[in-house]
Amino acid sequence: MDYYFSKVVTASFEEVVQKTTEALKTEGFGVISDIDIQAKLNEKLGVNFKKYRILGACNPSYAYKALQLEEKIGTMLPCNVTVIEKADGQTEVAAVNPIASMMAIQNPGLKSLALEITEKLQRVIAAL
Repeated sequence: MDYYFSKVVTASFEEVVQKTTEALKTEGFGVISDIDIQAKLNEKLGVNFKKYRILGACNPSYAYKALQLEEKIGTMLPCNVTVIEKADGQTEVAAVNPIASMMAIQNPGLKSLALEITEKLQRVIAAL
C-alpha cells in the first residue's frame, strides 16, 4: 500500500495551490499550516530548490474524533498535502494516505475514521 496518492495537472504552481486549497475546503478541511519548502531551504541552507509547498490540512470534526480515540494521534496531524513543481508547466499534488499511516496504530476505532478521511482526500485529488 502506498503512503500517498497523487495527481499531476497541467497548470501553474500558484493556480494548483489555490485549487487544492479550495478542493480541501469542499471536503471540510482548512489549511492550518503552509510551509514553503523552496523558501525555507534557501533561507536555511542557501540552496535553490523547485517550488514545493506542504499544506497542513485539518478537518476539525475528524481531528476531534481521532483525538478522542487515540490521544497521541496528534503526532500524525494534520494531514499533509504537497504541491510540487514539475517540468513543462505541470504540477503534482500528493496527499498522505491515512489508511497507510494508521496501520501502525493498534486501535480498531481508527480504521473506519481513516477510511473516511482517505475517501475525502482522494476526492480532493480527483477534483484537480
